[in-house]
Amino acid sequence: MQIVRAILLMILAMALLALSDVFIKLSSQVLSPGHVMFFLSSGGTLCFVLIARWQGAKLLSRDALHPWVLARSGLEIVGGLGLVLSIGQIPLSLFAAIMQMAPLVVTLGAALLLKEPVGLRRWLAIFAGIVGMLLVIRPGAEGFEPAALFAVMGVCGLGLRDLITRLSPAHIPSISLATWGFSATIPIGLVLTLFFDAPPPVTVTTVWHLAAGTLVTALGYYAVTQAMRMAPAAIVSPFRYTRLVFTMSLGILIFGERPDGLTLLGAAIILTAGLYALYRERKLALEQDRFREKPAR
Repeated sequence: MQIVRAILLMILAMALLALSDVFIKLSSQVLSPGHVMFFLSSGGTLCFVLIARWQGAKLLSRDALHPWVLARSGLEIVGGLGLVLSIGQIPLSLFAAIMQMAPLVVTLGAALLLKEPVGLRRWLAIFAGIVGMLLVIRPGAEGFEPAALFAVMGVCGLGLRDLITRLSPAHIPSISLATWGFSATIPIGLVLTLFFDAPPPVTVTTVWHLAAGTLVTALGYYAVTQAMRMAPAAIVSPFRYTRLVFTMSLGILIFGERPDGLTLLGAAIILTAGLYALYRERKLALEQDRFREKPAR
């Protein structure tokens, strides 16, 4: 039952984060990326602090200085910065397609950084995913969006963050990890505001967009962290791809986007490659478990 709950939690998280994408894009039409990042980070951190107090989790702890926790917070900064800088400038459908590279980034990171064995077929899946991403971004082509490179930066940061989440000490509560990671992006948002003009007067609508974006971002972020710790990544990660459906649908309904054929083809390739890589990872894990359980003769 815990695996089922983790899967449902991941799907809910992807729906919430798709809504977060919408509210960030709406806020970015009025505010600079620095102001959006600062307000979302501050509001999300406040939400996490309140949840942590309700759960009785310690936030002022030496665990916050654990090397894996610090690395996770650093990757949170990279991912959050790439997300905010890109989402206000490129279509949601393009952003959503690039973000689906996250599970492949986790597999690639596990191979290169943790020296986990990755077979030929998973390497081919990673290569196919990169090809799909190039079809979506189309560097050098007429329709190339330079801001899409920020989305690539975001997906690399967030994918590696999820990899580090698996390595964080098990005794640290998910809410503590979420709070420390989110709070690390507050000063970056402040610094970023120095590079943009002052925002126009904030309207009631903008405040609502920021408040709603803060709430769904915080809830989605916490749900992802919790789901990744409740069940093996190979089982839970495939359900990340529901975000593609949620975000593209919202982009079409709210912003009137019409993804072209190459974007849809690239997204399909990324989706297929990611699911295959996760399928292979799951299959190999099951084979290893059966081998360990086989009685010695």
